[in-house]
Amino acid sequence: MQTTESISQKVETPLFNDFAEQWFEESKIQWRASHVRNVRSILDSSLKPEFGKKPIGDITKADIMGFRAKLAKRKGRGTTGLVSPKTINSHMTILRMVLDEAAERFDFETPYKNIKPLKLQKTHIEPFSLHEVHRIIDNVRPDYRNYYTVRFFTGMRTGEVDGLKWKNVDFAKREILVRETLINGETEYTKTDGSQREIPMFGQVYDALKTQYAATGHKSAYVFCNQLGQPLDHNNVTKRVWYPLLRSLGLAKRRPYQTRHTAATLFLASGENPEWVARMLGHSSTEMLFKVYSRYVPNATRMDGSAFERLLGNATSTKPEKEHRHETA
Repeated sequence: MQTTESISQKVETPLFNDFAEQWFEESKIQWRASHVRNVRSILDSSLKPEFGKKPIGDITKADIMGFRAKLAKRKGRGTTGLVSPKTINSHMTILRMVLDEAAERFDFETPYKNIKPLKLQKTHIEPFSLHEVHRIIDNVRPDYRNYYTVRFFTGMRTGEVDGLKWKNVDFAKREILVRETLINGETEYTKTDGSQREIPMFGQVYDALKTQYAATGHKSAYVFCNQLGQPLDHNNVTKRVWYPLLRSLGLAKRRPYQTRHTAATLFLASGENPEWVARMLGHSSTEMLFKVYSRYVPNATRMDGSAFERLLGNATSTKPEKEHRHETA
């Protein structure tokens, strides 16, 4: 039986719907546009339908755990056909942030305690061998040859290469300045501050960009664009160019993001220093590098790109059938 004292101590709090909206409006000023859209989607599709009409101070840990269990049963794009652990964690993170802020403002104990994120599956990489890279570049549609040359030999993320503008291509210094990323057809600030970087134009990249400039340099602000000068639709390119090419070459179906993994493994296999490789990929430290690519890290000493340049040079001067494949072959 509750005492008069315990009842009087209960804090009156707003409905989850109302506070979540207030939190969203106050917080979005600090987020990238893509994150704003993501949080908006999570609130509208998951959190508000589940908790919206409940006073935020009445939400219990049991409510939270029940919500997570229901979320795990939703259909999704995970390997099991259900929502992936990564997606579940992202929804739970937003819920935790809303509850923690409310608990601080209304002076109640947050129910989001001792709830650990779900374990994520180890990143599965399927990089191409250097021989396969050259097969792809030699056989791709001519109007996409420069595009895939840049992807394979820079390790740029899809949004970074699709959002690359000519103002960030420095032919004099032979550098690509990564300053923006393309998300939903619009360029915005890169994924993180560490993603802001300069990438040397290795191997065929300089020639590829020179050739591309002749095609699109006076047509669009974007290096790679469609006939109207607009940035590429990566889903369209993947379906109409990438997957048909892999099928025609008898190569296993792999997402275009494997071009980034391929660049990383080639950098490492050539003997470049992992710290230098991490900078080229836009990682703030080598932690992710060793976590994902540990089996490709030899006893490395170089840290200037020269080892990778030699690898590409040797490959160019050697016939494909005599080419040594690295361990991904």
